[in-house]
Amino acid sequence: MTLPDILLPLWAGQILQLLTIGVLAIITFMVVRSAIRLAVARLLVAGPVEDRDDTLSARELERRVRTLERLTLRIAAIIILLIAVLMALSTININIAPAIAGLGVAGIAVGLGAQALIRDWLAGIFVVLENQYSQGDVVRIAGVEGVVEDFSLRRTVLRDLNGTVHSVPNGQIVVASNLTRVWARVNLDVEVGYDTDIDEATRLVDSIGAELQADPDWGPRLIEPPAVVRINELGSNGVTLKVLGQVRAAEQWAVAGELRKRILAAFAKNGIEIPFPHRVMISRSAGSEVGPEPAATDGDA
Repeated sequence: MTLPDILLPLWAGQILQLLTIGVLAIITFMVVRSAIRLAVARLLVAGPVEDRDDTLSARELERRVRTLERLTLRIAAIIILLIAVLMALSTININIAPAIAGLGVAGIAVGLGAQALIRDWLAGIFVVLENQYSQGDVVRIAGVEGVVEDFSLRRTVLRDLNGTVHSVPNGQIVVASNLTRVWARVNLDVEVGYDTDIDEATRLVDSIGAELQADPDWGPRLIEPPAVVRINELGSNGVTLKVLGQVRAAEQWAVAGELRKRILAAFAKNGIEIPFPHRVMISRSAGSEVGPEPAATDGDA
């Protein structure tokens, strides 16, 4: 029996094992892909209830979840491929212990060097899964407030009221405050003088809120008309009335500005004073000051 006759069964066995490893890797990837797609479908169906009627938010959520799906599939494919390659090397009698050790050292080095990047990705994944905010929302994150212009798993881009663009790494987001989620609230403090008829001032503010709701331009922006809910404070200058109203998302600033404008005009028309601090200034002329008389000397006697 010749040497090729002896080695042929060994080669055939190794080739069969390599084919088996390849088939198992492909089957494993297909199963993982199906599981990921099923999980993504459940996430899209079980999104936040308040966002289901918002087409823009639904599309944004779907875009983010699809991005997360692609990222997860890539990571799963790399892991499966790496395991398959190591098993194939072991099948053809190549010592994989140094390779595993090297991968471990490289993984530790990469992990230490990319801690911030991994933290950003993990935070971005939770922002996507929980749908904390979407593109176009006004949010306050990491001490910065502005409109969300762009979002990825690594960072969130905001543009503030001055037009400045802020790029915030997702790992720095501890608290995310969404100012435009579904609805918002007008929250005003209106101060009047102590000599004001509070009932009359309350009736006037409530009527202004009713007029806003009846206005064809402003009514669609309101959910509940602004109205006085209580006396909020007895201050040093006057009485503060708390005015609250419920409006649609992102309309609170415009409605509050229009409400202030109408309250100012109505108070001026009805003789209601909005108090302000008074400052008293005393002016003294130089001639009015009387100084001490000079002391007498011997020459003057």
